[in-house]
Amino acid sequence: MSSTPTTAALATPGSAPAEQTKFRILGAISFSHFLNDMIQSLMLAIYPLFKTDFHLNFAQIGLITLTYQFTASLLQPVVGAYTDKHPKPYSLAVGMGFTLTGLLVLSIAPSFPVLLMAAAMVGTGSSIFHPESSRVARMASGGR
Repeated sequence: MSSTPTTAALATPGSAPAEQTKFRILGAISFSHFLNDMIQSLMLAIYPLFKTDFHLNFAQIGLITLTYQFTASLLQPVVGAYTDKHPKPYSLAVGMGFTLTGLLVLSIAPSFPVLLMAAAMVGTGSSIFHPESSRVARMASGGR
């Protein structure tokens, strides 16, 4: 007989075994997070096109940035606080949908106000996507 205690003997009564890390889910959420952030950085890359095509000045370019950052940064804690109390698994798709719709509107925008609306949609998509992706990553990590 071995004097080393078994795993069963070491477990405390009533404790559940630690969950396994779900690497496929972590990979999928990491890839979707990468896509989400990459798509959002596209807006910055096309500022020179906005400036020439819409004859914008730097103040107007700054308003596009402000609109995006305002919706992305200030809505995210509000969305996160709500979804922490009321988890919404579909919010990943909703957030990506907002981002996609914002980019589609951006591609056909006829005027500066429509550019602002599209930037707000992309920012809103980010603010919805990030809290839920953090929750999914935490769950898939096995509680680590």
